Amino acid sequence: MKTSAHGLDFISRWEGEVRHVYLDCVGIPTIGVGHVVLPGESFPAEISHEQVLALLGRDISKCEDSIARYVSAALNQNQHDALASFTFNCGGGALEKSSLRAKLNRGDYVGAADGLLAWCKAGGKDNTGLLNRRKAERALFLAPVAAPPPIEVTPFDLQQLVNVAPHA
Repeated sequence: MKTSAHGLDFISRWEGEVRHVYLDCVGIPTIGVGHVVLPGESFPAEISHEQVLALLGRDISKCEDSIARYVSAALNQNQHDALASFTFNCGGGALEKSSLRAKLNRGDYVGAADGLLAWCKAGGKDNTGLLNRRKAERALFLAPVAAPPPIEVTPFDLQQLVNVAPHA
């Protein structure tokens, strides 16, 4: 299953788009829409919106592969999009080892949705922005496909998630 346009918008709004390398809230070099700068990658100058979208596409593809690999339960589009957001933010390893995945694969959809709320720490500390994101992912996961919930992100939430000062 592929992440929908609504799911990509959901992720993009929570992550924000920053066209230069910056350190995220736990000090990881990041660029674009939450793309972690990998060994061997170099972004000495600001990147274009098209480059941001290309990085996002590669990163989302990895998330979709993790969901396909680790989730055996049937998913509707909103459930998939919520898991794509979670996996994009926390990583495929977090999805693999999470109790939310175990609950989901046992058919406990509400328990899986509730399990998202446990993932709201950054650098070992509670993070209000992450809690708000997990609440939004939970709402999306539980929403009927015909009516995905609106995406609500406040500047405070983004400020909690990222330090947008350029990384030297």
